[in-house]
Amino acid sequence: MVTDGSTAENGTPQAPWNLKTPPGTAQFLAWRDPALNPPALVVHVHETQLRYHLRCIEDLHAMLTAPGDWMPLGSSDEQKPAADNTVEAWGRAPDNPVKGWYGIKHGLRGRFGMYVPPVLEALGLAEVEHNPKNNRMRATQLCSAPAPQPKEALYENRVGPVHCAR
Repeated sequence: MVTDGSTAENGTPQAPWNLKTPPGTAQFLAWRDPALNPPALVVHVHETQLRYHLRCIEDLHAMLTAPGDWMPLGSSDEQKPAADNTVEAWGRAPDNPVKGWYGIKHGLRGRFGMYVPPVLEALGLAEVEHNPKNNRMRATQLCSAPAPQPKEALYENRVGPVHCAR
């Protein structure tokens, strides 16, 4: 859930998204930083900075698009097991596109299902539920844009894809 006037064009270190967790219990900042090694989606919550492989945005959207249905978020810390068939479990699964954790820093690799879904929602790539517990997400349907943008547009802070209403 975007809590300010953030748009898909934001999401840079200079103009981060100001987001809320799916249950709405905490605010956090997020931005794309392709200059980092590896390129990262950076999440700053309270005094903690988490980093996820930047490709998680495109990869999660692609994974959600395949079944086209709602998927539970299932957020959990790195030290705890993730519930099966959740966004959190996929974000650390050995058969996902990065062959394991999307979280980059050991000890802070979890909570993928808490912080990445609101970013996809801010970009218009997903719908996310905002209940006190047991939230889910699904990919939004993409329509053809009159002038197609390259996939890299999401990473370079250009205008993203055009979306259809469900």
